[in-house]
Amino acid sequence: MVEEIVEVELLSNSYLQSENPSTLLLPEKVLQFGTGVLLRGLPGLIIHEANEKGDFNGRIAMVKSTNNGSIEKYVNQDCLYTVGIRGVQKGKIIDKKVLCSSTCRLLTASEEWSEIIKVAQSKDLEVVFSNTTEIGISYLEEFVGEQNTPQSFPGKLLACLKARFDFYNGDDSKGLVILPTELISDNGTKLKNIVSRLAEYNQFSASFLSWLENANHFCNTLVDRIVPGSLSEEDLRIFNEEMPYYDENPIVVEPYALWAIEGDEEVARKLSFCNQSPDAIVVPSIENYKEIKLRILNGTHTFISGYAFLSGFNLVKEAMADEGFKAKVEKLLFDEIIPSMVKGISLREKKKFAKAVLDRFSNPFIEHQWHAICFNYTLKMVQRSLPLLNSYVQKNGKAPELMSCGLAAMIRFSQPLAKDDKGYFGMFNGKRFKLNDPATVIHSEHWKGNTTNQESLYNVLSDTRLWNEDLTQIKGLKEAVWACYSCFNQLPVREG
Repeated sequence: MVEEIVEVELLSNSYLQSENPSTLLLPEKVLQFGTGVLLRGLPGLIIHEANEKGDFNGRIAMVKSTNNGSIEKYVNQDCLYTVGIRGVQKGKIIDKKVLCSSTCRLLTASEEWSEIIKVAQSKDLEVVFSNTTEIGISYLEEFVGEQNTPQSFPGKLLACLKARFDFYNGDDSKGLVILPTELISDNGTKLKNIVSRLAEYNQFSASFLSWLENANHFCNTLVDRIVPGSLSEEDLRIFNEEMPYYDENPIVVEPYALWAIEGDEEVARKLSFCNQSPDAIVVPSIENYKEIKLRILNGTHTFISGYAFLSGFNLVKEAMADEGFKAKVEKLLFDEIIPSMVKGISLREKKKFAKAVLDRFSNPFIEHQWHAICFNYTLKMVQRSLPLLNSYVQKNGKAPELMSCGLAAMIRFSQPLAKDDKGYFGMFNGKRFKLNDPATVIHSEHWKGNTTNQESLYNVLSDTRLWNEDLTQIKGLKEAVWACYSCFNQLPVREG
């Protein structure tokens, strides 16, 4: 018997026309700078879901700001794409696909600037999204006008806002809500300051500067969702199996998502896509969300990454599949980290986020390497984790067992035992690994090849260049760290 081969068409508006034609009639309400997977996997999907519920009823005009990369896959599919949502949620495996139709077209800044200006002048436009990487929100002194494409993202945004101001004669009701998703703290505030500074450099009128300040909302935001890069050729083939169309530009995301937006009631009214979304929220301050992510997600990662690596686990999901290791992570989270966090965040919220973190760490679909989490290890320990350790000692009068063990593992991992023209390397259980930490040169001063030297360990702990404080002065910490450190050479060697 010969198996019948069924050919499917490439995903395009023709498929959408047959399945959900009303979507094609929705106006462009969002101007988006950036084409990356995070924008497609978080804001783009949230807009799609809101449209499905009749909450927002608008689509995205996407701007490709740079000349890097091809736009062919976007154009061929009319900017439609499938989102595979894969992972663990509330202890259960999630594996589903959603056809995302929130983006209607892609415009290249270098070739279609006049069309981008037309979008900026549209009566339908309400919101601007951006993700131009961390260096995208930076000041570049340049002359900004409608005719020529500005070089920087703040320059492009300023040109769009100036064109809108001129087109509507400074009407305050035509201001926009601007939502940068770049992974920097106070991203909205920093973007606003740069745009205002650039407007002053260009000697724009006082009336425009007033409109820029008062009619527009530059919101600080926090985004949190793992969106891996492009699928491999084999993964793409498997992804398209049993679909009614072929998608050459899909993405995969984890189930967990958070988009916290700092804004007032007026901003909340304008961002109607947040109304029924479990993943997007408008709040007066996002500081609690930043703190909870920094301590419970990032802090936990930092405390356990070295220990996991030294225990022989290469991937996060491998470690979380080990019941003994997972129990240690749970104890670290619920017995040490959560009680050590600052007040102002409810215990319920902290526990809810911690349970989601355990699900995220256990995601069987993501190949997340412990070694990669150990990049810039010293700085991460200082910024994310040591404040928790200090808080625990202040509250309990003793050093925390698992945090101390995490610090000991970090110091053992960071101990350089070899160096060549490519940098420093560590060694453990016969395994050689690269140390990607600028502070390694300081760590190296304290070790002379003797991995069980208590005095060397105490010298590391007391070096204020590493920690911005003398950690040996924290009650009971050096003894707790040494007790853990001296046990590492007794860890069993795992196969694989």
